[in-house]
Amino acid sequence: MHRPGEVSDTEVVVIGAGQAGLSVGYHLKQRGIPFVILDANDRVGDTWRKRWDSLRLFSPARFDGLAGMPFPAPKSYFPTKDEMADFLERYAKTFGLPVETGVKVDRVSRRGSDFVVQSGAREITARNVVVAMSNFQQPLVPDYASKLDPSITQLHSFDYRNPKQLRDGRVLIVGVGNSGAEIAWELIQRGHQVSISGNLPGVVPFRPGSFFGRHVFAPLTLGVVFHHVLTLDSPLGRKAHASGRGKATPLIRVKPKDLEAAGVQRVAKVRGVQHGRPVLENGEMIDAANVIWCTGFRPGFSWIDLPVFDEDGQPLHTRGVVERAPGLYFTGLHFLYAMSSAQIQGADRDAAHVASVIARRHPERREGSAPLRTPAASARRVPA
Repeated sequence: MHRPGEVSDTEVVVIGAGQAGLSVGYHLKQRGIPFVILDANDRVGDTWRKRWDSLRLFSPARFDGLAGMPFPAPKSYFPTKDEMADFLERYAKTFGLPVETGVKVDRVSRRGSDFVVQSGAREITARNVVVAMSNFQQPLVPDYASKLDPSITQLHSFDYRNPKQLRDGRVLIVGVGNSGAEIAWELIQRGHQVSISGNLPGVVPFRPGSFFGRHVFAPLTLGVVFHHVLTLDSPLGRKAHASGRGKATPLIRVKPKDLEAAGVQRVAKVRGVQHGRPVLENGEMIDAANVIWCTGFRPGFSWIDLPVFDEDGQPLHTRGVVERAPGLYFTGLHFLYAMSSAQIQGADRDAAHVASVIARRHPERREGSAPLRTPAASARRVPA
């Protein structure tokens, strides 16, 4: 237990105990480098637990394991968000990773050659800091949202859990990405009238759970194209990175034809609020009892008090290594090195690279440290 005002030090502070942070911890422990992982949530895996109740991963289990521990389910099974959360918690316990939960980092700054990580009155000094978080941290809601009539229930997709949060009456979903499509599908099945506003981002032309999706698309696209072809080392990958920045992912599981067949109404883009109601670009006013903003996220790294960001608040780095602040690293970012970087399957490679750079800076690193023990094959499996 740490006391308020306590000052401590370590070689590496990893911020975030999701798949990215735990993967970094795995590789640091293999190299015998002292570290601690800090996470603001109460339990490891809560980042997944706090997403909407019906969420399932888009990647099958064969791509959802981490270094030294495959996901305990049939290869073509699509885990629920709670199963993924529990897997991360077991992973941290299995490898004895030093995770401190309930620790919100308020500031990261420099003091001489070290970093200072502050959480309330507590300070940790570290030679290296790894920010193991995605660049989708702060829900993005348009300014005019505050002008909606108070009688309208409004949520960002980040805060949506299930239909019980909503009032009776029409639901307007703003944003036609995967989150918007999946939430619209759930609500229409539960008897809500649903309108969805926005431009289609494109559509994956088959079902992820189909034979083709499970046995052809997933191995080829996730295992080869996203992980080995679309990297920043290749012209094709650099083009994909530049052209895809800020764009929504094509619809994967729920298609426009599914929404149309179920009775979801497609409407024009929302341009503002009039008389307390959402107004579309065509001038139509929507009489909605609920609005769900599926409008994306900001990077949310303002607590890092270092000049390491571009004008959009995105970290400046090369494969997660920040040249402007030696000893600072990022993992878990969208397209950090490859299209797979923000996916579970990309966490290990990016973490191994960052850990190897840290090892070269560590004055007493132990080359050839004994590898961490792999869990027994009898680990509890998720049923098919």
